[in-house]
Amino acid sequence: MAAKLTRLHSLRERLGATFSSHPNELIALFSRYVHQGKGMLQRHQLLAEFDALFESDKEKYAPFEDILRAAQEAIVLPPWVALAIRPRPGVWDYIRVNVSELAVEELTVSEYLAFKEQLVDEHASSKFVLELDFEPFNASFPRPSMSKSIGNGVQFLNRHLSSKLFQDKESLYPLLNFLKAHNYKGTTMMLNDRIQSLRGLQSALRKAEEYLVSIPEDTPSSEFNHRFQELGLEKGWGDTAKRVHDTIHLLLDLLEAPDPASLEKFLGTIPMMFNVVILSPHGYFAQSNVLGYPDTGGQVVYILDQVRALENEMLLRIKQQGLDITPKILIVCLRQQCWMLQFLRPCLSVCCD
Repeated sequence: MAAKLTRLHSLRERLGATFSSHPNELIALFSRYVHQGKGMLQRHQLLAEFDALFESDKEKYAPFEDILRAAQEAIVLPPWVALAIRPRPGVWDYIRVNVSELAVEELTVSEYLAFKEQLVDEHASSKFVLELDFEPFNASFPRPSMSKSIGNGVQFLNRHLSSKLFQDKESLYPLLNFLKAHNYKGTTMMLNDRIQSLRGLQSALRKAEEYLVSIPEDTPSSEFNHRFQELGLEKGWGDTAKRVHDTIHLLLDLLEAPDPASLEKFLGTIPMMFNVVILSPHGYFAQSNVLGYPDTGGQVVYILDQVRALENEMLLRIKQQGLDITPKILIVCLRQQCWMLQFLRPCLSVCCD
């Protein structure tokens, strides 16, 4: 016989059912939270009180323990205790329990944040509150709806873009316009005005590909840059015939049949990063009473190592892209760190506060 599908109960319903089954025990547990006074409790504090109260009979209350283990924090404003629960990545539930009345409410994100703000401002529930609405900036931006996409934003966007490019070839025109407009301090890269259409781009790429297979792979791009400019191709494709051919082949594949891997790889070959700002606030942050204290030096050494590695990587990539550009790395740091940052190479500079 086929299994019968049943409705999944909400977190509020499950918690309400647990309260109905074990009212006295859960009142005792939430009373422990409330007795700690107004404030915020972390998951380990919630579980510590649970273990202390139900140590001898934890299996009986296992369902509620699972809820506490999924809780990220609890806000205590007697007689209320609000829980922010993350049952799985990308999914949040917010509930509020009135210990005096054994009432369980489900909260929206806005309601939970408003309740949380009352920890420092009792009048936070006022209608006259500053709100920053970022929705217009990403209203048409694709958003992942599955938790497995978390941490894989680049792959998600590449799949979305390549699917759009595959369904509508006209969607390739923004890429063409970007490659034509791309420049650094007035130096044109990738394409010039000789190419005005996708058909013209494909024709120029095929002619360039035919030429590249006829010369040695290690031929420097400087030897055929002028020839390529006549086709509409500028610097930025690579420093040798092989690298230029590989980049051109990637773009031809993308124009012919877009796929996420080709899109990601091609976008990674476009020279775009030439200036980097690194903010190093070490010395400002600690537990208490350390504002403005000098850094111990360890973090400065770490930053120096990271900056040198970044510089070497940027120089290598720019060279492999066939460009003669010196990148700029600006380090913004504390004044106390400056004495250790005076031995930087020419492409690095320091701004001390």
